[in-house]
Amino acid sequence: MSDPRPSWHEYFMSITELVAQRSTCTRRYVGAILVRDKRIISTGYNGAPSGISHCFDVGCLREQQGIPSGERHELCRGLHAEQNAIIQASLQGSTVGGSTLYCTNMPCAICTKMLINSQISEVYYREGYADTLSSSLMAEAGIPLIQLG
Repeated sequence: MSDPRPSWHEYFMSITELVAQRSTCTRRYVGAILVRDKRIISTGYNGAPSGISHCFDVGCLREQQGIPSGERHELCRGLHAEQNAIIQASLQGSTVGGSTLYCTNMPCAICTKMLINSQISEVYYREGYADTLSSSLMAEAGIPLIQLG
C-alpha cells in the first residue's frame, strides 16, 4: 500500500503558501521557510519591518512611483520573505547554514546573495521571478535551485 501523505517537498511547500498569507504586501504574497533535517527552523513572509506601517495601511511606494516588478528592490517598505526567514532564525539563535529554503517564489538577486552568504544548501520554489541574475549567482555558487510544480 502506498503512503497517502504528501512528500516532504509537497509538505514544506504547502506550508510556505500558508506562511505567505501573513504577507502585508499589496502586490504579492510570498512565504518562505528554512528547513534542516526535516524540521522547520524559521519562517518568513514579505512585509514592512516590525513597528513600521504596513503597505496595505499606507499604500505601496512602488506602485506610487510606477516601479515594475523585479526592479529597484531597494525602493520598497518591505523585506522579502527570505530575508525575514534568515532574520527570524538569527533572533532565535539558530544558524541557517546547511538548511534548505522553500519559498513560494524564486528569490531575487538581493535575497540570493544573502542566501549564498548564509550557506543555504539548496532552494526549492514554486513560481519564477523576473531576475536572471539570481539563477546565475545560484549556479555559480553551486546551490541547487529547483522549481516544484
